[in-house]
Amino acid sequence: MRRLSRRDLLVLGLLLGIPVLLDLALVWGPALASVGLSFTSWDGIGAIHGVGGRNYVDVTTNYPPFWPAVRHNLIWLGFLALVATPLGLFFAVLLDRGIRFSRFYQSALYLPVVLSLAVIGFIAQLIFSRDQGALNSLLGRTQDPVDWIGDPNINLWAVLLLAGWRHTGYVMILYLAGLKSVDPSLKEAAAIDGANEGQAFFRVVLPTLRPVNIIVGVITVIEALRAFDIVYAVNHGRNGLELLSVLVTDNIIGEASRIGFGSAVAVLLLVVSIGCIIGYLAQELREDRYGSRARRRARPRKAPGGERP
Repeated sequence: MRRLSRRDLLVLGLLLGIPVLLDLALVWGPALASVGLSFTSWDGIGAIHGVGGRNYVDVTTNYPPFWPAVRHNLIWLGFLALVATPLGLFFAVLLDRGIRFSRFYQSALYLPVVLSLAVIGFIAQLIFSRDQGALNSLLGRTQDPVDWIGDPNINLWAVLLLAGWRHTGYVMILYLAGLKSVDPSLKEAAAIDGANEGQAFFRVVLPTLRPVNIIVGVITVIEALRAFDIVYAVNHGRNGLELLSVLVTDNIIGEASRIGFGSAVAVLLLVVSIGCIIGYLAQELREDRYGSRARRRARPRKAPGGERP
């Protein structure tokens, strides 16, 4: 093996060192700082005073928006995981079959992904506005309009439709790339064994997409827990649209300037995010390990003479 020259080591150090330093400075540095500040009382200007775990107690017991925000984030996660993600997989399967105008459909479904959630929030205002919204006009409710954004009983679901619209296109592209890499001989073998299209997909194709499933699962959790832009653009994340990310912003950079208190909310959000992702990855890796063991046990062994029994 050729030894690396001094120039190679310098280039390798720059290519690895700069991203690591940026990651530490922009991601882990603020994260660790938030953990430390969550045990303090600080308004961003005066002295920092340690308060122990009082911020966490106040967040969970004396802060009314906290538990509604937790419930909304869980609803967000459930909607993306159980509605938007399967819908993206369904569209990917249709496009993979080579239907007519597949390029057009693929571009149309992927279009929301290139838009930021803030832009989608402004689109939500145009569609769901009470007085001049497009939806009330289409439904003929101009005289007795529905307050899609102002009614806390329905505004979360109205926003989730647009968030799911964006998430579906993202998931579709990921699954479409995975389906293109599936060996066609697997489908042919399943057809020869008498499996119909549904059985071939769920028993042969979908198990081969396990790496894509892991990526989609992690992305879904991240998208659900970091949601902020769309609700902030609609009504600043209030009146039925409270999310944990909005509570962090309101306390840290809002009028309250309770940086320690807001950091406690941010740490709780970080713990929930990491916990969900680690739990999901552990489950996937456990199933993959058990599957590998089962395949090794099912593999025929060679007889002592070199022939298979």
